[in-house]
Amino acid sequence: MAFLKGIDVILHVKIPAGKDAFNRVQYEECTVTVENVLVAPLSQNGDEIINEMSLNGKKARYQLGIPKGDQHTWEDTTVEFFGETWKTVGFSTMGIDDLIPLDWNRKVVVERCG
Repeated sequence: MAFLKGIDVILHVKIPAGKDAFNRVQYEECTVTVENVLVAPLSQNGDEIINEMSLNGKKARYQLGIPKGDQHTWEDTTVEFFGETWKTVGFSTMGIDDLIPLDWNRKVVVERCG
């Protein structure tokens, strides 16, 4: 019996590092490896890409399945996988852990940086 298994992705996390002269929070960026993330390509003619183009004007390429229990912020961040750099698009959507049978309960869409 084959089990689903995700890949490791590198997430760029913003950490507060103090305030500037105008009392605005300044951030430092560090990287964190998140294990077992599902990566699924979005179909070229599918509704996923059309909806993202309509809402954001950006063309989404992959949808990531985030493992249950992950507490990282996935909105407006950079992700690395497959040797490429990606930027999250829009907000992540999340389901109820107890009602989802597998290891992933949140999803987020990414577009290619560059």
